[in-house]
Amino acid sequence: MTGEWQRLHRRTLWLTALYLLGFAVVAGVPTALLLLQGGVDAWLVSLVVGGGAVVLVSHGVLIDWVRWWYTEYRITEERVERRFTFVFRTHKSVPRERVRTVDVNATIVHRLLGLASVRIGTGQQDMFGKVSVTFDPLGRELADALRAELLHKGHEGPEVELARFDRAWIRYAPLSVTTLALGAGAFGLVMQVTDWFNLQVAVVDFVRDLFRELPLIPLLGVILAIGLVLGVIGSLGLWVELWWDFRLTRQSGNLLVRRGLLTRRSLTLEERRLRGIEVIEPLGARLAGGARLDAVASGFTVSIDERRNDPRTLLPVVPRQLALRVAADILGEPVVPTEAASLTPHPPAARRRRLLWAVGAAVGVALVLAALGLLLVEALLHLAWISAVVLVPAAVWIGLDAYRALGHGLAGEYLVSRRGSVRRSTVALRRDGVIGWVVSSSPLQRRAGLVTLTATTAANHGGYKIPDAGQAQALTFADEAVPDLIAPFLETEQGVGAAPRRPARQPTP
Repeated sequence: MTGEWQRLHRRTLWLTALYLLGFAVVAGVPTALLLLQGGVDAWLVSLVVGGGAVVLVSHGVLIDWVRWWYTEYRITEERVERRFTFVFRTHKSVPRERVRTVDVNATIVHRLLGLASVRIGTGQQDMFGKVSVTFDPLGRELADALRAELLHKGHEGPEVELARFDRAWIRYAPLSVTTLALGAGAFGLVMQVTDWFNLQVAVVDFVRDLFRELPLIPLLGVILAIGLVLGVIGSLGLWVELWWDFRLTRQSGNLLVRRGLLTRRSLTLEERRLRGIEVIEPLGARLAGGARLDAVASGFTVSIDERRNDPRTLLPVVPRQLALRVAADILGEPVVPTEAASLTPHPPAARRRRLLWAVGAAVGVALVLAALGLLLVEALLHLAWISAVVLVPAAVWIGLDAYRALGHGLAGEYLVSRRGSVRRSTVALRRDGVIGWVVSSSPLQRRAGLVTLTATTAANHGGYKIPDAGQAQALTFADEAVPDLIAPFLETEQGVGAAPRRPARQPTP
């Protein structure tokens, strides 16, 4: 890098024009159809919709030209800087030694134009949010060169591959809640599109005539099957878009994830920020032997709009043994701590609580459906008893499974905690990454003699919970995991059922 002020790539104007043109088509076609159905002349519809598209694209390109002309950036030996000097002046600057991530993303439009977006992060936050600098767009070659220079400081070492895309992984894609959500969303989309074309009544009548001879329960089964098929198709498409051509590599102290079909993502994570790993097993994937791998690292707070570019996710749902092997490689351990730890089970009161939650939720759904059936449609009464017959046994199984999952333990320098059934999570957190403990209990927990122990850390969500542990059990474990950190609390609780004070653990010579 020259260290001189430069502008972003001039093809940003084409990028903006193509995006706005696509938006104009998506919004303009339904609008034109509605106007034509309302009796408006075709020439007037063309004038309104076409003229609106021209105004939108031209004004958008003009605004982007102003942004491009008055935005400059430079990379010096000490700093990464960007400034904007039109009407209001802004100047953003971060020290190069603070750079922790350089994420390179390219949508399909970026790729057609040979461009990419570069986001340079520091892993820190200020009062306005994350401290980061974004250059959008740059030429693809320049973006890759910038990532290499900033992350490797001019000393790019060999790249070691830890995992590579396997088409067999796609079998786990439909085994998630996303499938059900996409199936329900597909019905809503069909109804919305038919409403645009004024065909909603005709479609409903057609479906009613098609299945007129079917009894209620088979009809519900057909509807659920159609929704499931649509959800499976949607989940497969979403998975391919997010994880196609996936690669996880290690290079010069950084983990690099490359993935994506239409939008190509290149996400980085500095290894010295790692505080552990989290093995996540959604219920469907777990029954099929799959697991996902996330990093536990400092400096992460991911907003909703950034989740698709979250560098914490190191592996999608893959065969569980592969996830464990990669986790061990990342941590530099012969056996991943989540498997090496011997987990301590929780008291029977924790089992009762999980059964009550699960069965209560199932009964609640059945009661709501029954009430709606009495008030609105009698057919919902049938759905209510069907739900009770299906959901209550499933809830009992989930409650017992959630209790069997509860556990905590130690494995060398790692604290291990496991919880959950529908979403089972096993986290291995470095003990030196624990900066505090929070011991909390609700009135119902206190009656049962249980507490929730939270290990606070600067990584990810700020803390990892060990729910519904026995009071003495939790305090003893906290003191053993990080000696002396919870000592004042132990001394305060001495004599009221807390764990006895242990001698501090001596450091290993």
